[in-house]
Amino acid sequence: MNRLGEPNKNEALSVDARQELDLRIGCAFTRYQTKFFQGKYGDLDSTLISYGPCQTPTLGFCVDRHDKIQSFKPEAYWVINLQIAHPGGRSIYLDWDRVRIFDKEVAQMFLNMIKSADSARVTKVVQEEKFKGRPQALNTIEMLRSASSGLGISPQHAMQVAERLYTQGYISYPRTETTQYPENFDLVGTLRQQQSSPDWGTIVRELLSTGIQRPRKGTDAGDHPPITPMRSATESELGSDNWRLYDFITRYFIATIMPDCKYLQTKVYFEIGPEKFSCTGHVIVDPGFTSVMTWKAMDDETLPEFKKDQTFSLEEAKLAERQTSPPDYLTESELITLMEKHGIGTDASISVHINNICERNYVNVIAGRKLKPTPLGIVLVHGYQKIDQELVLSTMRSAVEKQLNLIAHGKADFQDVLHHALNIFRLKFKYFVENINGMDELFEVTFSSLAASGKPLSRCGKCRRFMKFIQAKPSRLHCSNCDDTFTLPQNGNIKLYKELKCPLDDYELVLWTTGVKGKCYPLCPYCYNNPPFKDMKKGFGCNECTHPTCQHGLSQTGVSECVECENGILVLDQTSAPKWRMACNMCNVVINFFDNAHKVSVSEDICEDCGSHIVNVDFSKGKTPLEGDETEHSGCVFCDPVFKPLVEKHHARMKRRGGASRTAGRGGRGRGGRSRGRGRGKPKDKMSQLAAYFV
Repeated sequence: MNRLGEPNKNEALSVDARQELDLRIGCAFTRYQTKFFQGKYGDLDSTLISYGPCQTPTLGFCVDRHDKIQSFKPEAYWVINLQIAHPGGRSIYLDWDRVRIFDKEVAQMFLNMIKSADSARVTKVVQEEKFKGRPQALNTIEMLRSASSGLGISPQHAMQVAERLYTQGYISYPRTETTQYPENFDLVGTLRQQQSSPDWGTIVRELLSTGIQRPRKGTDAGDHPPITPMRSATESELGSDNWRLYDFITRYFIATIMPDCKYLQTKVYFEIGPEKFSCTGHVIVDPGFTSVMTWKAMDDETLPEFKKDQTFSLEEAKLAERQTSPPDYLTESELITLMEKHGIGTDASISVHINNICERNYVNVIAGRKLKPTPLGIVLVHGYQKIDQELVLSTMRSAVEKQLNLIAHGKADFQDVLHHALNIFRLKFKYFVENINGMDELFEVTFSSLAASGKPLSRCGKCRRFMKFIQAKPSRLHCSNCDDTFTLPQNGNIKLYKELKCPLDDYELVLWTTGVKGKCYPLCPYCYNNPPFKDMKKGFGCNECTHPTCQHGLSQTGVSECVECENGILVLDQTSAPKWRMACNMCNVVINFFDNAHKVSVSEDICEDCGSHIVNVDFSKGKTPLEGDETEHSGCVFCDPVFKPLVEKHHARMKRRGGASRTAGRGGRGRGGRSRGRGRGKPKDKMSQLAAYFV
């Protein structure tokens, strides 16, 4: 604490500039292209079509690899498979110095020359001691790369696990670009904590007795020390991915202070006629750090004894035809390497950018943690390239990062850099808007129009023809005859509601439900998008409609104010029979009542005690709770002694529903705008409600 100093103002300004640029640029492009493409195509998930100064170049790397795969044309080539017989009884395969030939006739000529020679002569035997270097200290980038390629853990999840290990005190701070331990770093003390481990304790104790190696020189980025274990742990203590990542970090740390892997390589050179061949083998002398980083270990590949000028008969010599193969899709590990190389993102944000392009449905993670672009991701990048290639190139972001670094080093003014970058992107945004049709042409080829998508569901109130239900997010109804599109509540199931119609516009009602234990209510597609009354907001269903006479509206189905939330009304769910219930039209409160009742309706009468509307119930014969096998009874759900035992409250299982904000104030409360609480003022009559709409 005594060494604390003033924060570096220039570095803080650099961060502020980066945040402001990313926010302004991202919001402008994202908002425009999302609104432009939303509702235009039936099989396009246009909920959010985002652009980001780092996210988009990251996607560009994936699409660039996809384009190379698609445009790749296989080409035939020929290799010579040659095998000699060693007196020791082994068959040795030799590697041709020319490797491969793309002309079959030329390859056949070389094969004939080799066959005519009939024997292979050893021209040289070279033995050389080689080393496989131990790793540098671990930084965030290498941890994310290794977690993806070696452990099969996504970068985003790896960061979450690392942060959890850090907060629990098992590892040091996991966000760092430094690969060099500080001079005063206690390597021996950190290592000593691991000597009792059942997994690597033996190696640690041996290393402590023989002495540690000086770590390889790395890069000091001036942020945080490399990632190291801070205390010992066991698999039973951590479990699952926590242990797998901790195991990797600890083994990696131990490896950085162990000797290099030493092996003896033997390479034998042959001459067969005019052609040259070779074979290679190696024997491990000292496994060094690979004894703890077992996934880096090498196996012995021994060769029999060879001497110069020794000759061997050819056991097999034949021509093999093969074809060149396209590159594979980028792995997460390879993408991280490309992002680091081109300056896209930081150690703290790289995992976020990769996660974003996955969540936006721009790429799919396939087997081997490879990233395969989706049609949406491909058409987006191609669209940017068609309008302004710099929008997707990594060089644009790299140039901005260089200017931001000038701010951090005090060599450039914050406002100057900010205004310069914003002016450039302002012009690019203007040009993008003017030429968006170029991108739309690509979307038209890839995705289906609304008219060609979906399935018929409900009738349009204007033309009486069936509108098509588009299930792809955001789900909506489209009338191809009127060219009208109506948004619907999201994250639920939509179905036709008994072919009933809205009394205002003649559109057939649809039912939105989240399942048996969730909420359910009918809605008019037209009213949902075009509220008919002043006190209704866009995105309201029939359970919030204040039409004075509609049998589906609040005036006919509203029972009482919600027992929990501030503005909600408990509305009878007319679709819930025979397990009747009422649900709040604002929160997720659901009240079950009158199981197996034949009919339930809401009357105009009011309970004198609490102000709730009286409910009329017709119970099924044989299942009535009434005395004398009576089947009909009317009363207050909350106050009537017969009804009170039949009422059960719970919370609905809700997914987050799309649509307009539902927290805005409304002109009236429930059935007539009555005040909050039981026992307060009675509701206005229906004529008073109706009069309000003609003012």
